[in-house]
Amino acid sequence: QSAHRAGLRSFIRYGWRWSWRVTAFTTIFNVVSTGLSVYRDKTTISNFAAAGAFTGSLFRMHLGLQGLAGGIVFGTAFGIPAGGLLMAMYGLAGETLQEKRSRERRELYEQRLAEWQSRLSVTEVLGQTENNAQGRPEMER
Repeated sequence: QSAHRAGLRSFIRYGWRWSWRVTAFTTIFNVVSTGLSVYRDKTTISNFAAAGAFTGSLFRMHLGLQGLAGGIVFGTAFGIPAGGLLMAMYGLAGETLQEKRSRERRELYEQRLAEWQSRLSVTEVLGQTENNAQGRPEMER
């Protein structure tokens, strides 16, 4: 019970030091991996490995060249299983983010095309009505 209380006290006292570091690490990792996925228009393990390497090197760069290399290795070693786990979760969900994005893009395109065609048909009907009102057939124009 004494050890438990000591652990709880140290967590309360020093927990904020680790919380902001973990938050910054995961934020940078997610921004880089998402940016690569959007830029390349596909999600691969290499995106997560590169994001992990970048984030790890960024957090260890103040330790010199050895720290930079260690950060790259640690980040890559962290990024590959994290990416594999996320890709497996997407697979279990039934639709990956790219498939969802392309489906939504296609649906939006089809919706805009239908709206454009309906507006175009309205202007054609108005043109025919105007020609009939003037008494000229449409072919003379």
